[in-house]
Amino acid sequence: MASRSCANFLHLASGNLLDIPQTPRGLPRVMTVPGIISDMDSCSSNDGDSDVASSGCRERKIIVANMLPLHAKRDRETSKWRFSWDEDSLLLHLKDGFSPEMEAVYVGSLKVDIDVNEQEEVAQKLLEDFNCVPTFVPHDLQKKFYLGFCKQHLWPLFHYMLPMCPDHGDRFDRILWQAYVSANKIFADKVMEVINPDDDYVWIHDYHLMVLPTFLRKHLNRIKLGFFLHSPFPSSEIYRTLPVRDEILRGLLNCDIIGFHTFDYARHFLSCCSRMLGLDYESKRGHIGLDYFGRTVFIKILPVGVHMGRLESVLNLSSTAARVKEIQKQFEGKKLILGIDDMDIFKGISLKLLAVEQLLQQHPDLQGKIVLVQIVNPARGFGKDVQEAKKETYMTAKKINEVYGSPNYQPVILIDRPVPRYEKSAYYALAECCIVNAVRDGMNLVPYKYIVCRQGTPGMDEALGVKPEYPRTSMLVVSEFIGCSPSLSGAIRVNPWDIDAVAEALNTAITIPESEKQLRHEKHYRYVSTHDVAYWARSFVMDLDRACQDHYSKCCWGIGLGLSFRVVSLSPNFRRLAIDHICSAYRRTSRRAIFLDYDGTLVPEASIIKTPSPEVISIIKTLCDDPKNTVFIVSGRGRASLSDWLAPCEKLGIAAEHGYFIRWSKDSEWETSPVGADLEWKKIVEPVMSLYREATDGSSIETKESGLVWHHQDADPDFGSCQAKELLDHLESVLANEPAVVHRGQHIVEVKPQGVSKGLVAEKVLSRMVNGGKPPDFVMCVGDDKSDEDMFQSILTSVSNPSLPVAPEIFACTVGRKPSKARYYLDDTADVLKLLKGLATATISKPRCLPEIKVSFESNA
Repeated sequence: MASRSCANFLHLASGNLLDIPQTPRGLPRVMTVPGIISDMDSCSSNDGDSDVASSGCRERKIIVANMLPLHAKRDRETSKWRFSWDEDSLLLHLKDGFSPEMEAVYVGSLKVDIDVNEQEEVAQKLLEDFNCVPTFVPHDLQKKFYLGFCKQHLWPLFHYMLPMCPDHGDRFDRILWQAYVSANKIFADKVMEVINPDDDYVWIHDYHLMVLPTFLRKHLNRIKLGFFLHSPFPSSEIYRTLPVRDEILRGLLNCDIIGFHTFDYARHFLSCCSRMLGLDYESKRGHIGLDYFGRTVFIKILPVGVHMGRLESVLNLSSTAARVKEIQKQFEGKKLILGIDDMDIFKGISLKLLAVEQLLQQHPDLQGKIVLVQIVNPARGFGKDVQEAKKETYMTAKKINEVYGSPNYQPVILIDRPVPRYEKSAYYALAECCIVNAVRDGMNLVPYKYIVCRQGTPGMDEALGVKPEYPRTSMLVVSEFIGCSPSLSGAIRVNPWDIDAVAEALNTAITIPESEKQLRHEKHYRYVSTHDVAYWARSFVMDLDRACQDHYSKCCWGIGLGLSFRVVSLSPNFRRLAIDHICSAYRRTSRRAIFLDYDGTLVPEASIIKTPSPEVISIIKTLCDDPKNTVFIVSGRGRASLSDWLAPCEKLGIAAEHGYFIRWSKDSEWETSPVGADLEWKKIVEPVMSLYREATDGSSIETKESGLVWHHQDADPDFGSCQAKELLDHLESVLANEPAVVHRGQHIVEVKPQGVSKGLVAEKVLSRMVNGGKPPDFVMCVGDDKSDEDMFQSILTSVSNPSLPVAPEIFACTVGRKPSKARYYLDDTADVLKLLKGLATATISKPRCLPEIKVSFESNA
């Protein structure tokens, strides 16, 4: 059987690409060169020869996770591997949310090591029998990737544990990070070998694969990509300590939609994007959208659910019924409190035991009447912290049993062994109360499972000896710090660190009236049964489909190196302004209008020095000295600064403060806009802004002749943004009947007179040229921010002006690749300067190239 692989795919990690054996299945093979698709299934005919049988038009979801939802066992007789579905896997259950026509393909690792000589045979078998594609990460790499970076760095950090000293957490190890990247690259290679990029959706799961989207997005700019994080996402104060924080954030932002269990986790992620990458987000018709280089990355907030059918089928097993009767007999006359947790430092098992001890101490009447059964699932890690947590748990349980126990009674029973599903279900069904006391947990489905098992089934009712109409009750004590807590409004929520409060919550749960237990249970069961895993998967897939609707209506450009790669998505009519193209138009025209913004266009926005360089002055002066040109600087800055800085350019027109003041040349007088003559409203605005300046550390007020600007770029990003929104609302309220408008820009809130805008400046200049008998045949406008969009709009509408004998050639250009009304873009102020140099060269009577200019822009990026 031949093998194939994608060639030259993204050199972000070391190592050669792994070959996946070619199979007769209808899984598509994909491009080795961007834009050329080979051996690909599709609903239309394939132009190239294909050795892969068509899979028809069936819609597919490629589910990518660290581990495949499979059990693997070697047959002792034949020495062959035998595989079976892991019936408890979430990845398997989520298929219930897919339509019957949808096919699921799984990509991930196996839980066992497969010898290299067997990998090709195993891959073929898994593909044919289970639609699974194994990644076969080498053992040493898997160890560094999973047990190393994932479990030693990401997992503790995402659960708010910082490596303050070597005894409590491991220091960042770049070798482990490289292993993480390399493993993600292997996963990307496998996805690329099976994806049909036009039709398939990719759904990635959990923190093990957070840079995988970057690999996929680089090779397929329009890939339909979703990600769901099943762990907490920490606050920015915690997350920002990660040395590779930006790479991981950008990896997630290369998805179309990112899912979280709770709003808290999503809020922390958005805060990190704001603080570390300077990105803004907003709610659009109920959906949170984050603008990332022209792409909208949607944020999905929905906790995962349980598989109702799976839980109910286990309840109906004869083994479950038998175990229920045994447990009933064992704890006859006692109230059962249940805890089921993994053995790790975040599950709060020892805190739970201390709360039980406090309960028995404060309520002696409960001694001999309650029992905490604590089932301990096997630890997923093997660090020193796990051993310490286990030791503390056993010591605390032993102490409680010695003090409050008797020969026939143990208040705490630890079950530290693999417990089969049916036995857990039996305990769920009999427990008066279930307590989940984790100090930090992503979701935790134990409360949901408890609710379903307490609802029961006909088989369980028979085992318990109750009638179908028997009222169902349940009580939950849950930590505030777990993902399922917000969805369980009838639970008693506790701070696990407050042992007294947890003890009192347990007492309330035991002694509360039966009628209230029933009402709480009904409320919870109604939610859990309707928001099951199928609902969760269906909702995510629907939002993923919606997030990808505009993929083919825009043009995409890939920019950035390595893990900083991202895709710029813009209108198909939006293209880079080519210097040879505009210079050609410039030379053949004779009446030109040129409008230039100042900050962010001629001078970098981030530059501390705001005065123009001698080079800028020289170029602008050359353009102004050409009698065919009318050149204007249109800025929000004050007239004093602009006239001083641009004094050498005597023929330059200046529009200051967005056009409130206009001067046609250095020798002319300043004209003041008549629409803003009444500035009495400034007396209202100034005290309001001063109030917010005093309350917001790092903010400042800029006083202009025509208005006021509140700046918050040096304030805390979240607080500054929150204060800006509040100030905007406040000012709009107090200025409702005043001739002023409030505008919120990038890190500013500005108040200026009504009827003053950069667009009106462009209209005024163009109108004067027309009325003077010199209608323009060339109009260029370059700017970088929202206020410049008014200019772009004005010059674009001039094309349809009936007073113009010939429609001018229009060049509206924004600085930076971003959504804009302009048709062209340049990358930065350096590109603007090169463009202006080109025009200045063309201004000379005998065109020649300036020696320092070596520019060649493509007409399309």
